[in-house]
Amino acid sequence: MILYEVNLEVRDDALAAFRAWLAEHIEEILRLPGFLSAEVLERRDPPPPDGLRPLTVHYRLIDGAALERYLTQDAPRMREAGLRRFGDAFTATRRVLAGDG
Repeated sequence: MILYEVNLEVRDDALAAFRAWLAEHIEEILRLPGFLSAEVLERRDPPPPDGLRPLTVHYRLIDGAALERYLTQDAPRMREAGLRRFGDAFTATRRVLAGDG
């Protein structure tokens, strides 16, 4: 099992529109092969910088091959869509964790 984590910091003035877009984005991702589930969490530690809301999205995938397929075939297009719509209203960092279950 793979956990693909996306850490976001979203400007407060863009948060409502970003959350609406993010819900659609997640639905699109969950239709891709190998994605099992996703959840959005609000990070509270450390406290967020002024004017920014930190969010974390956890995607669970069946295996590393599914993640690699996403990263090479779908991620560039999907990331570009978010950048076109929101520009510098958010930042994203990512990490990958692997587990047994």
